[in-house]
Amino acid sequence: MANSKTTMLVLVVAAPVAVALLLYRLAEFDPASLPEHVLYRSPPVVPSKRYGRILESAERVGEGLLPGPEDLAYDSETGHIYTGCSDGWIKRLHVADSAEEKETAKTQVEVENWAFTGGRPLGLAFGPDKQLIVADAYKGLLRVSRDGAAVELLTDEVEGLKFKLTDGVDVGRDGVIYFTDASYKYGMEEHNEEVLEGSPYGRLMSYDPSINETRVLVRHLYFANGVALSPDQDFLIFCETIVRRCSKYHIQGEKRGTMETFIDNLPGFPDNIRYDGEGCFWIALTSEKTSFGDAMMRYPKLRKTVWMLGKVVRLPRRLSNGGVMGVNLEGEAISLYSEPGLFLVTGGIKIRNQLYIAYLTNNYITRVHLNKLV
Repeated sequence: MANSKTTMLVLVVAAPVAVALLLYRLAEFDPASLPEHVLYRSPPVVPSKRYGRILESAERVGEGLLPGPEDLAYDSETGHIYTGCSDGWIKRLHVADSAEEKETAKTQVEVENWAFTGGRPLGLAFGPDKQLIVADAYKGLLRVSRDGAAVELLTDEVEGLKFKLTDGVDVGRDGVIYFTDASYKYGMEEHNEEVLEGSPYGRLMSYDPSINETRVLVRHLYFANGVALSPDQDFLIFCETIVRRCSKYHIQGEKRGTMETFIDNLPGFPDNIRYDGEGCFWIALTSEKTSFGDAMMRYPKLRKTVWMLGKVVRLPRRLSNGGVMGVNLEGEAISLYSEPGLFLVTGGIKIRNQLYIAYLTNNYITRVHLNKLV
């Protein structure tokens, strides 16, 4: 009897491994080697201020009503926050002004279904005409009317190549839209494959609605993600999640059309970026870097092994210490707000003395009362 149980246990353990090994040999999935300067770097940047237990001064907003609130856009005139959710709806909620804030108790917030894209809205940004621009992972670049009643497709391809994962977006005062396609090979459901393959399929693009023109500005990016314009609109910042860096792309002046590093070797994997109007970019970090993650990026065969095992067994998540980092206009890390239990953090925006945090999979937004942090 004992022998039969042992045999059964061996079979249960060995079968998935055997299947994975067979698939490993047969699979055409071939992870790429990352550049040497990405693999071997000094320790990550350390901000001057770090708060590692932010949930002690936080509350959940709209819990149960916001499935996967991936990015946040704020309309200061109306006091509304807009967020794109996994059910295809862009939802709207009101943020109290300073006279209405009650930071000593939880505040009830009304959440409404505002506009339906029918896809997966990710990045959000208001244009100069107050129409909301949406980077929808499935649909492409969209424009929503001011009342939320009409959703219009602006563009979903460039140079004959369809977008596969339209991601981050920001809009200039002249109406030109800057956005990213995280990958032209992998879609939303396959974004883990994009990360594990480690190939630069992302692009930074622009769309000019006045002439209906879509242009590729930068190619060969490692999961191109969030976009944010500078206050003078002379450059923009965009991030590459896989390689933990944000770059500066010049859109005006003598350096127009050129790119340089803005901040590199982040302590986590960057997602959306938001400028707060007060000299600070807020960069969401989905989770912190780990030694295991570094090893995966360093060894393509390990990434392929993980990919194959993921086909036959459910692998545990190794994500923690997500948060939001504040970076000044010179690319210097000045603050980091994180928590060990946070992961898949995808957006952050500071409104007065509160920091709002968005997620890919949670069903709420976290509101952190900054004046309560010590």
